[in-house]
Amino acid sequence: MIPCSPISPSVVITIDALELYHIAHFRSPHFSMQAFSKTLCDLHGVEYHHYLSRQLTIAFDVYMLIRSSVDSLVAEALNRDSLDWQLKHACPSCTYTLKDEVPLIFTLLFAMDGNDSLQRILHQTLGIDENDSGESSELPTTQHVRGDRYLSCDYVNQWSKVGIEDSEVTLDSDSSGNPCTEQGHGGYTYDETGIFTAVCRHGFSLLIVDMVQSGELAKYPLAVVAKLMDVFGDGLGGGYDIGCQFKTTLNNSPLGPRARSLHYTSLLNHLARYIPGLGLEDLEMCECTFSKSNSLAPTTHYSSIFHRQQAITSYFKYNDDYEVYANLSDFFYNNYKQALNIIADSCITLPKLMHNLNITHESIFEDWLTEEKTYLQSLRTKPEHEMLQMEYWQKLVNLVASKEDLDATSSVWAVATPVSLTSDEKLERKLSITCRWTPEDPDWQNTGRLALQARSAAIKTALDWSNIAARALSPPCRTLKWEEVVEYAFLANFDLLHDSRDDVSHRPWAMPSVRQATDLYFKTCRAREEIMRLNIEVRCLATYLHDEEHYLHECQCQAEASHPVLAHQINLRRQVRSRFNSHHLQRLQDIANLPEFLGTISPGPSAISQFIVAPEAEEDYEEEEEVSNMEEALEVFDEVLHIATD
Repeated sequence: MIPCSPISPSVVITIDALELYHIAHFRSPHFSMQAFSKTLCDLHGVEYHHYLSRQLTIAFDVYMLIRSSVDSLVAEALNRDSLDWQLKHACPSCTYTLKDEVPLIFTLLFAMDGNDSLQRILHQTLGIDENDSGESSELPTTQHVRGDRYLSCDYVNQWSKVGIEDSEVTLDSDSSGNPCTEQGHGGYTYDETGIFTAVCRHGFSLLIVDMVQSGELAKYPLAVVAKLMDVFGDGLGGGYDIGCQFKTTLNNSPLGPRARSLHYTSLLNHLARYIPGLGLEDLEMCECTFSKSNSLAPTTHYSSIFHRQQAITSYFKYNDDYEVYANLSDFFYNNYKQALNIIADSCITLPKLMHNLNITHESIFEDWLTEEKTYLQSLRTKPEHEMLQMEYWQKLVNLVASKEDLDATSSVWAVATPVSLTSDEKLERKLSITCRWTPEDPDWQNTGRLALQARSAAIKTALDWSNIAARALSPPCRTLKWEEVVEYAFLANFDLLHDSRDDVSHRPWAMPSVRQATDLYFKTCRAREEIMRLNIEVRCLATYLHDEEHYLHECQCQAEASHPVLAHQINLRRQVRSRFNSHHLQRLQDIANLPEFLGTISPGPSAISQFIVAPEAEEDYEEEEEVSNMEEALEVFDEVLHIATD
């Protein structure tokens, strides 16, 4: 039992009750301490009082501290307390390597993104006036979250001014409209405005960063990339939803030379289907992660800095152990079947499409992709002369419309429009036009078509404007229906770019039938890469299941003689993931039974030696002083462990 006060306690809470809340809360983060307190009152048939929730909260803090201390002791006993050990072994497939692995383009695929759901209100004293928010009323604390999942603010701030100005990486860089930096209700502002996190392709949490009194600044992804590069070296493949902007930031930072030597930047400005080595991965793992972690938000808004970080860290650890790990083999099985289905469909459909298009070799698809990229890059800037022509045409249209309105309202008054005339005269001087255009002139008509084309390219989502522009062209272009647009998955499906200043409709890669064949070809290439990666990851998981079970069992046996309580805790850690081993082994066998499976599910030689040699339970010490210190530490050790097993 755990007391609710350190001196003369009158109320204690059982470990079982706190463990029940711990499990229920992380299974459903909406389940609050108050709801749990009321539930216990209902079960025991007593009236609920507010102080009961406070007492439970105090006991739960002690319980979480004991869990953290026990975790540290067990990690030390297992030789898993070295720097960045958790990060280096976050995923059984991404970070667990074999000695005879086939090298891949990307040894680690990850996604990173920011989320503003897990905010925390900063409590402040009332100021002199309404514009003065006063000083912070936060109580000082020496508590900190253990582990290497969280990057410290000091580490992150190293990347705030690294040769570039810190800027918002969102499309709107004006922070004046950012609700995270504005004054909140009741004289509060957000201190932590959210989290920035990185997860591997299987969904395991890699790193977490607090966004402090800011939006999604460039220093957060820079800090994440720097840490991952320091720990894992080269071979990183990262996805970021604003990668085009971040590419420039990354190249201009001190990480630029290192990043350019890796594979990381190749993912920043391309469609995922056209990235060699990416497989079928869409790098959208953060959205799935945030969709679950958002439910934790009500418990973080008014908590302290430490309790917020503790809640976030504990949630992601629980999610990794009981959700992501439990579904890992299903991920492999489903992706393997998806890749095989794509290849099977391609073997039938792609040859027919190539025959109909008179394509003799698949290499032409690579050439067409290169040509299309070159063309799209040329559209980044519009010719200045064309821009001036379209502006001049628009001014003339406005002038004619003004004259028509005036003629219609009065045929007596002769009224001039000096503003329109002045604008037109300035543009005529810039374009060296000696005779003003009229609607019958070819220049007027051609520039009008060009202006409509520019509008249709700029307003792709406004379907009505797009169709008006398409019908105004000569010859008219095909209009779009809403039913078609909602089915489009990629920008390439739109035909609007065909009607730009250089008509590309005659180019092969712009034809719908060719695009279908091209997409199927690259989709097939990615499917084959996915199978190659899965063959490696499947064997890594099989090896991990064997090595982890053997290692923890050996550690438990060695600790049984001298520290049975420690051995019990090691056994509890082993049971956390071993409960899913039978399911994983069955799924691995299902993968091996697939007719097209070419890999192996037999464990291989691990490249991580510490999983093979178990640590000694006791060590010899030469100095008597060290022996004495060790005995004192063991007494504290046993006390904590005995509390954890009550």
